[in-house]
Amino acid sequence: MPFPFFGDDKSTVARLLATLPQTGRLEWIGQRPVRREPLVAVPEAVLKTDSHLLGDHARPKAGGKRQVTLIQHEHLAAVAGYLGLPEAVDPARLRRNLVVSGLNLLALKNRRIQIGDEVILDITGECHPCSRMEEELGPGGYNAMRGHGGLTAHIAQGGVIRVGDAVRVVE
Repeated sequence: MPFPFFGDDKSTVARLLATLPQTGRLEWIGQRPVRREPLVAVPEAVLKTDSHLLGDHARPKAGGKRQVTLIQHEHLAAVAGYLGLPEAVDPARLRRNLVVSGLNLLALKNRRIQIGDEVILDITGECHPCSRMEEELGPGGYNAMRGHGGLTAHIAQGGVIRVGDAVRVVE
């Protein structure tokens, strides 16, 4: 039996899941020029349709679900808190491409968002932490990131993005 509210536009939960009127903000962009090297923060970047973030070493396959990664800005402080750190974690350490504030990213799962004037991303799933978090953040890094790893996305329409761009739900 399917979950009761999927596809039922009249249910309370279906209406709640469809409600996300606020607009977020792109806070940070990171590129990984070389595998296993630190990310580089950049003020703007180009995302290539159905491909990758230019300047990033990753070359996901066409149609891939993990062409770019996003993490929620508000979670940087939460991860630091779990590790007993005095300040929010630098997003470069978490190895995600984009940091977004003002939107609950988990609520964007299976939705389409627009960043700036050009870029459209299909949010495809959760970006779970990897064992590298122990290397990067120290003992407990993996568990500190659980539930805070962000999301993966397919680049439906490429273009230029800039720090400060609006992030909004389009579907």
